Amino acid sequence: MTTQVNIHEAKTHLSRLVDQAEHGETVIIARAGKPVVQITALPHSKVRLGGLRGMFSLPSDDEWEAMDEEIRGMFDPELEIQTNRD
Repeated sequence: MTTQVNIHEAKTHLSRLVDQAEHGETVIIARAGKPVVQITALPHSKVRLGGLRGMFSLPSDDEWEAMDEEIRGMFDPELEIQTNRD
């Protein structure tokens, strides 16, 4: 279904017109009776979970052991870090 409204009515009832467009209706805004703008809903994209799967990996045990102790401590809060700071 298509609805045509003048600019003044569109300013007054914009929220309602947007709701109509979201529900599949086409809304035409006219100036002096001549259509100038069309409001239609944008297509919704579906959320895809797991989109980053396989794009990164965690370090292997060997790589983890080779990391500097201070860096490992950032990821393992139970690891006690010995520093030379006084």
